[in-house]
Amino acid sequence: MEEVVEEEMNRCFEALKKHQAIDVNYIDFLEVDKDVQVAGEQSIEEIVKEAEDMQQNIIRETFQLVSKRDDNVCNFLEGGSLIGGSDYKLIYRHYATLYFVFCVDSSESELGILDLIQVFVETLDKCFENVCELDLIFHVDKVHSILNELVMGGMVLETNMNEIVTRIEEQNKLEKQEAGISAAPARAVSAVKNMNIPQQIKDMKLPDLPSIKF
Repeated sequence: MEEVVEEEMNRCFEALKKHQAIDVNYIDFLEVDKDVQVAGEQSIEEIVKEAEDMQQNIIRETFQLVSKRDDNVCNFLEGGSLIGGSDYKLIYRHYATLYFVFCVDSSESELGILDLIQVFVETLDKCFENVCELDLIFHVDKVHSILNELVMGGMVLETNMNEIVTRIEEQNKLEKQEAGISAAPARAVSAVKNMNIPQQIKDMKLPDLPSIKF
């Protein structure tokens, strides 16, 4: 990185000597002190860590709000302080040891979101065959893929469970086909190794050639 910056600085200064037009701001950027660059990189790491910590705090706060509610109360409540308070709502369903929570703005229909959660859970149950916590933990990519079929960018895309399951099955077929294609060279090498070609050459019987008399 330092070598690239130094090369760019030299190029700019050479251009200035030849009276070529160069953006002064660009030169100022290249003359940034190395310590400032290092501090900038550290700041990015700190920002990422703060974002991850905030995400965990939001999950922790949301779980505390939802888990302490009785089963005989309604399934929606005001959002926590970390997600905007009264501007947002937490709508959830509780299945055994699992909580499915959607955070929506105050204009969304509570009953509509509850139905959406029901479709999501039934789709998971059909794709995983009696879904449990381990399925969600060890197949998080597939869970996200199913959720993306329902909702993307805050917009509800599909609520027909059969249609969603069909799309997921099509994706699974494509993944299996791609896995088969990528594994084909390895299978070919393994097949060649198992052929034992030297022994087959030894065992090969050639036809008797007619003798030639002079």
